[in-house]
Formats: sequence, C-alpha cells, structure tokens
Amino acid sequence: MLVVTSFCEAGAVELEFVGEVVEWRGPAPFHFVRLPLDAAELVDEVKADVVYWGVVPVRARIGTTEFTTAMFPREETWFLPVKAAVRRAEGIELDDVVGVRMHVGRD
Repeated sequence: MLVVTSFCEAGAVELEFVGEVVEWRGPAPFHFVRLPLDAAELVDEVKADVVYWGVVPVRARIGTTEFTTAMFPREETWFLPVKAAVRRAEGIELDDVVGVRMHVGRD
C-alpha cells in the first residue's frame, strides 16, 4: 500500500510503502527494497528536480532506524539500498517485508 504524505518544495515528496527485501549480487551481496510501481511513478515525477549522477537522494526510515542513501533505477522501478547497520538494528533478513517511510529529494 502506498501513502503519499506530502509533496514538498523543490520537487521532493514524502512516501510510505511496504516492500520485500531483495538481494542483488555484484562483487558482494547487497540488500534493497524494490519500490512498488505506483511509488516508482511518483519518484519519476520528481526525479528531474532531485536527481544527481543518475541516482535519487532519500532519507528513509525502517522501524525506528533512520538513514540516508540514494536510490537507483533498475527493472522499471527504483531500488532502495538497505544498509547492513539498518538490517542489524531492525533484525531484517532477506525476503522480509518491511514498512518504509521516506523523503525523496535533497534536504
């Protein structure tokens, strides 16, 4: 379920959604939450105002842990990286479904 909490200045947007933790293997495994397509469409609407080097900066919260990162496009959506420190703090494992609240855009 997607909840848009607000549209902010300079094209930023606040989103809440639920997504599954997935793994992408590069030289080392990385964990991400893939945005639902409706959330990805909203990010696409504001990306021109906030994107740099092809990524979109975000401030995200999973559980009680807040963190900053940058999402990148992949497979027709956006992938939110979930740092190891966040996974440890929240007890998150691969394939878990997590609630995400995030501010898309530069602060």
